[in-house]
Amino acid sequence: MTRLSVNVNKIATLRNTRQLEVPNLVKLAGCAIEAGAEGITVHPRPDQRHIRPHDLDDLAALIAGYPSVEYGIEGNPFQGLVEHCARVRPHQATLVPDAREAFTSDHGWNLTALDPSSRRALAAAIASLKDLGARVSLFVDPVPEMMAVAKQLGADRVELYTEPYAAKAAAGDSLAAAAVYARAAEAAHAAGLGVNAGHDLSLENLGTFLRAVPGVAEVSIGHALIADALELGMAEAVRRYVALCHVA
Repeated sequence: MTRLSVNVNKIATLRNTRQLEVPNLVKLAGCAIEAGAEGITVHPRPDQRHIRPHDLDDLAALIAGYPSVEYGIEGNPFQGLVEHCARVRPHQATLVPDAREAFTSDHGWNLTALDPSSRRALAAAIASLKDLGARVSLFVDPVPEMMAVAKQLGADRVELYTEPYAAKAAAGDSLAAAAVYARAAEAAHAAGLGVNAGHDLSLENLGTFLRAVPGVAEVSIGHALIADALELGMAEAVRRYVALCHVA
């Protein structure tokens, strides 16, 4: 079954608007785990707009009490990700090619266009993270030709960037959009990679995506799930996402 990892960045974004620990990031992450989430994901950024260094340690302490739950950290490997992982030792590190000023993640690595120097640097970051004991995933667009390159660089998985799928699904074209991702997933599996997915997945589009795309090991969902939690409560929102993962 596909595992659900809850991205808690948006909880931290709300908290950071005041000088209080409200809402409490660790408490709500624990609520998500108790409701069935099989992972917690964070994406710290250099400007600390949401996740702050102490959050990484606090969440690591929480997740240590749940042996079956995975801790995932996302970020640019050249903007502090490796150093964060060296300190808190997540189960999974997802490498994202974000610019420092990026509003949110808006594209994956263009692995086939890397120059030799960039390729060596990315491979070295992957090796460093694997030496720390982390499974390494590369955030990529659904381009089948890139999957063999990801494997050559040393990645264990790819995370398919799903915002384009979500946009087309909202326009009523979810099946055709998902077919693109199915081809990418098949190429990833053929290259010996696991497949994750994330970005703008929601209660409305997740089920169709998982039924159409084979062998998705994990989805990382934050924005839509936290928005749903405002209406449904964290526990009920998580239960609904978990149910879609398990049914698919």
